[in-house]
This record gives sequence, structure tokens and C-alpha cells, in this order.
Amino acid sequence: MPRLLSVGEALVELAPSGEPGLFRAGHAGDTLNTAWYARAMLPSGWQVAYYTGVGADEPSAGLRALLEGAGIEADRLFTHPKRTLGLYMIALKDGERSFTYWRDSSAARTLAEDPARLAAALEGCDVIHLSGITVAILPQEDRDRLHAALAALPDTVKVVFDPNLRPRLWEDSETMCREVTRFAALAGIALPSFDDEAAHFGDADPEATLARYTALGCAEVVVKNGAGPVHVVAEGARFTRTPEAVARPIDTTGAGDSFNGGYLAARLTGSDAQEAVAQAQALARKVVGWRGALIPFDRLAG
Repeated sequence: MPRLLSVGEALVELAPSGEPGLFRAGHAGDTLNTAWYARAMLPSGWQVAYYTGVGADEPSAGLRALLEGAGIEADRLFTHPKRTLGLYMIALKDGERSFTYWRDSSAARTLAEDPARLAAALEGCDVIHLSGITVAILPQEDRDRLHAALAALPDTVKVVFDPNLRPRLWEDSETMCREVTRFAALAGIALPSFDDEAAHFGDADPEATLARYTALGCAEVVVKNGAGPVHVVAEGARFTRTPEAVARPIDTTGAGDSFNGGYLAARLTGSDAQEAVAQAQALARKVVGWRGALIPFDRLAG
């Protein structure tokens, strides 16, 4: 069966429960969220796997159980003897979220440390998804290892890259822009967000973002744009699609990641880009009505 692999950092999530001062513990992380929603939307003929580092503790065991319970392959997880999962806490104001992180001891920071382990994780996959956060958390020598491993993949393997620009994770802005550009040049599909790209690359509008990523060689580019029109280049065509308005979002955590998962699931099962964007936008609308990043699969129906 074909396999989608998502590579990155999973964290423990503390999400507001709706009661003052109370939080619900779970797991999330941008690439994990995308894998979760791709699994929810893909048929059983597709396998979905996740690659990251974990610890030998209860939160890490909980992540394994979460993945296995969702039908996401967890056999590519590796256990670090001294590290564990990072943690983040969500703060909400009128549905918009902000985060506080504790991730310096994250085992995911060593995911490209061992070249043989990395190569084994990538082997047998048809689509490999990663993000700018995947790259940002690594030391430079491990970024180089990851880049080399991706560059060595057969042409039949499609790389999907969400730049997900988070300047606090990088040494400096120059390094962030250089590395994101370097990894994007390996991608067949790029999924940037316009507000990030405008802030850090100076793009005047979403069309400028499209032009920059297509110039890098990305055949398919989807520029997410919040509540504004999504701008797309795919299959030689360009189009925009405005999402339906959400009257009152509860929590926007994971909205862009769910869009990614919905879009990829549609494209990998034969939908054209127009249909894929429609599915992705519909999925993201559900996600912003839920507290935390991951909606249980049974709540996604309907």
C-alpha cells in the first residue's frame, strides 16, 4: 500500500478546557496534526506513518497509544534514553491562540542525528511531509543530514513542505530564510502561509509568495491566507478560493495543519486541486470549532 510519512516534533499539549484555570492534556505538533487529519480523510488503502523521537515515560507511551489507536504507524518512533517530549500550553483570546513552549529537552531534536536511523525511517514511503519546525529544531549538521537524505530519495517519492516560519526557534532570521528556501527547493508540494511569508520574506501579496516558491521548482504551491482567499498553482493552472466565514471560532490551533492534511488526502486519492482546497477548507472550519489541535475521528463525521 502507498504510505505517507510525516516527520517532525510531537509535543504534549495543554489546551484550555473551557473552565477557568483547567487544561486538558493531549498530544499535538504541526506535523503530527497534519498526519492525524490526513489519516482521518484517507481511505484504508493508504498507510500513514509518523517519525519522531520520544522518551521512556508515560507521555511518550501516550503518544504511541494515540497514534496506534488512530491507525497511524508508530514503528518509526525511536526512544531517546535521556530526552522526552516537549510541552506547550495554549492561551486563547476570542478564539485566537498563542503558545508557551517547553521543548529544549525534546527527543525530536535528535531525529536526524543518526543517518542510518533516518534513512530507515524514510524508506518505503511514497510521500514525505515535513515543516519548517522540523528543520528549525535541529542543529545545523543534522539539518544538513536531513536535507541530504531527502535529496537522495528516488524521483518517485514526493516531498511536501510547509515552511511554518517560527522565528523564535531559529538562530536568526537570515538562517531561517536560508534553510526554509533550501528545503522548499526539494518539495513537489509547498504549503506556505501568506502572513508568515510576508513578515519574513517581504512578499507584497500571495501572488508574490506563489511566484517565489514556483521559482524554486515547486510544481504545486498552496498559499494559505487565513480568512482570505487561498492562492494555488497546480497542474499548470492558477486559481483562488475564498473560504466560508466562521462566525465565532473557538480555537484556531491546528487549523493550517488540518488544511494540509485535508488537502493532501484529497490530492493523493485523485481529486483535482480545486476539490482538494474545498475539502481542506471544510475540514479547517471544523477544527476551529474544537479546543486543541486534534479532533477525535468520531467528531469529524458529518
